[in-house]
Amino acid sequence: MTEAALQSAYRVLQDSIIHYRGEPVGTMAACDPEGLVAENYQDCFIRDFVSSAMVFLADGEFDIVRNFLVTVLELHNRRKADAGHELVSGVMPASFRVIDNNGQETLHADFGDKAIGRVTPVDSMMWWMILLGVYVRVADDHALVERPEFQETIRQILQLLLRESFEDFPTMLVPDGSFMIDRRLGVHGHPLEIQVLLFATMEIGRELLDSSKENHALAKLALQRRRALRSYLRLFYWLDLERLSEIHRFDTEEFGDGTVNMLNVYPESIPDWLVDWLPDNAGYLVGNLGPGRMDFRFFARGNLLAIQFGVVYAEQAQAILNLYEERQDDLIGSMPVKICYPALEGDEWKLVTGSDPKNAPWSYHNGGNWPVLLQTFIAAAARMGRLDMAQQAMDQAMKRLPDDRWPEYYDGRKGRLIGRRANRYQVWSATSFIMSHKILEQPELPGLFTPESWWPKKRPEQP
Repeated sequence: MTEAALQSAYRVLQDSIIHYRGEPVGTMAACDPEGLVAENYQDCFIRDFVSSAMVFLADGEFDIVRNFLVTVLELHNRRKADAGHELVSGVMPASFRVIDNNGQETLHADFGDKAIGRVTPVDSMMWWMILLGVYVRVADDHALVERPEFQETIRQILQLLLRESFEDFPTMLVPDGSFMIDRRLGVHGHPLEIQVLLFATMEIGRELLDSSKENHALAKLALQRRRALRSYLRLFYWLDLERLSEIHRFDTEEFGDGTVNMLNVYPESIPDWLVDWLPDNAGYLVGNLGPGRMDFRFFARGNLLAIQFGVVYAEQAQAILNLYEERQDDLIGSMPVKICYPALEGDEWKLVTGSDPKNAPWSYHNGGNWPVLLQTFIAAAARMGRLDMAQQAMDQAMKRLPDDRWPEYYDGRKGRLIGRRANRYQVWSATSFIMSHKILEQPELPGLFTPESWWPKKRPEQP
């Protein structure tokens, strides 16, 4: 059964490969043989391809990943100005496609100008940088990153992310729709996933810069930002029962130095569902934090990547996995893994999403179950020695995912229904399954992609 499922997943991956001038350069987001996919899902999305790239790298197929990195860099250098508005240097496209005009192939990039909501993706540049670092490490192709155009792009991305703003936080301010949750869901501000990706980008960018004098100051700034960001996330985004009790007793309207509630979060903002839902031995990083605002929702990708990238202490990593163990029905359900919990419902859904029918409660980004998150969950669980949890999640996915023809997402509180508007033969659903299988066979495999120095460390003893 496992072998047949893997063969099916690999067929999806192979059928999705996009060629440009005879060379493989990426993979489509979905490749239903009946053509029943959303029109833009024939593009190669930067964030989606990372999942495919991990399979190619694990299998020793380096050329397509190298071609992808070069292609995206070339498209980044071709970005256009529109009506006097030009994207800042460093911004990467959300996706690209190959257009064939009577035998003449051209590449067309979407920088968000054609996306729903017209939001420029923030995470594309981060995922490109992370994948570049992984590729160089696994393929041992240091010559690629030493090329002048790559060094210049790395500098541009770091300079953009390190740019001074009007805020005094190490976190990064972004709008709704600028990362995996690419529709309005009330995640504007300082969403967790972006902060974790920012942390990884700072670390990898610093490693990839050459040792020239002009890069020294930039690398130093990246190191300082990474350290400040990790400390900030570990302290202010972390929520367990002890921290929740502190927030419950917060004073507000505090001014000056030495304030405990420096962001002026009101205790009345603690949602009713949270107090009895949070187990004694568990914790997690909240979904968002800003002035007068703490989004208490649990967002899977940010928390799981925080384990992989070493953002959290080892004790915090185990507490996150304890939360999954204690609240398995809510956070995993029938198909690993739910993207966020709980879903927005009723008037809150109408106001926050704009009554978005695709983000109806317990669907799509609003509490849907996404098989692509299976790989991230299994990698995090394997890293922390929780292979029993990892295997259980894989067994659940095995029961339905291949027979359901690799859907994009599942609907319902427990993820029991194939997503109403989900594409089938979704490539990152298939590649996530492949990588999950590889990690369970080789629990050390995530170490190929994440340096040991990033992995969670024990919290220092309090004096």
